[in-house]
Amino acid sequence: MSGGIRFGYAGTSFGQVHYAECGSGAPVVLLHQTPRSWDEYREVLPLLGRTHRAIAMDTIGFGASARLAEHSIETYATAVVEFLDALGLEQVALVGHHTGGVIAIEVAARAPDRVTRLVLSSTPYLDAEARARRRDRPPIDLVEVAPGGDHLTELWRRRQGFYPPGRPDLLTRFVRDALILGDDVEKGHQAVGRYRMEDRIGLIGCPVLCVGASADPHAFPDLEPLASRFNTADMATVDGGMVPLMEDRPEEISLLITRFLS
Repeated sequence: MSGGIRFGYAGTSFGQVHYAECGSGAPVVLLHQTPRSWDEYREVLPLLGRTHRAIAMDTIGFGASARLAEHSIETYATAVVEFLDALGLEQVALVGHHTGGVIAIEVAARAPDRVTRLVLSSTPYLDAEARARRRDRPPIDLVEVAPGGDHLTELWRRRQGFYPPGRPDLLTRFVRDALILGDDVEKGHQAVGRYRMEDRIGLIGCPVLCVGASADPHAFPDLEPLASRFNTADMATVDGGMVPLMEDRPEEISLLITRFLS
């Protein structure tokens, strides 16, 4: 146990899924962005754990979960449902950030009876136009390993502008998670770029909260387009929030989630 955080593994047909949790009560499952791990929610877990059983899982293929041969949003979502089965969780609230939000949408679409509420943080809206834009986009996090270690500097440099000044600790945590994946570091981004969200989003009937971080140039422009695709969805903006919203603004995001879930 570390700061009240408990760790475990759950078996799925894809292999073991690693997770961390805090608290007790109604369960809320937290899904991270690419190429992170449960660690993205390290600060959020104890805060949500005051009122809920907060569970942050490593998406299959990431963190300390089993590796994958083939990556897709559908595979990630199937593993989430099997994870819920392994933990005996009949119904949960789902929170997803960036890629985690895309996975959460697919989980809620394929297992609507299992998801009571959906929080989508900095989640892109993906239709044919968005997929076309992503098709020829250069790699985001894949860097060629250099004997002198220059690839570490390159990975740092690519992400530095999306992280708050004076917080090298947050960027260090990102680089650590990215390095674990090796050549698979880009697979999550590629899976997002193939996902047909427009075919799935209409299947979701539970209450939805869409959260935008105003200083996240990748995701914030999609806040209103995404929210408008649901029959009804609440929206909230974290002013000045950046890509590492969960680690940098845990109190603010936890309050938004707790209010929505209650």
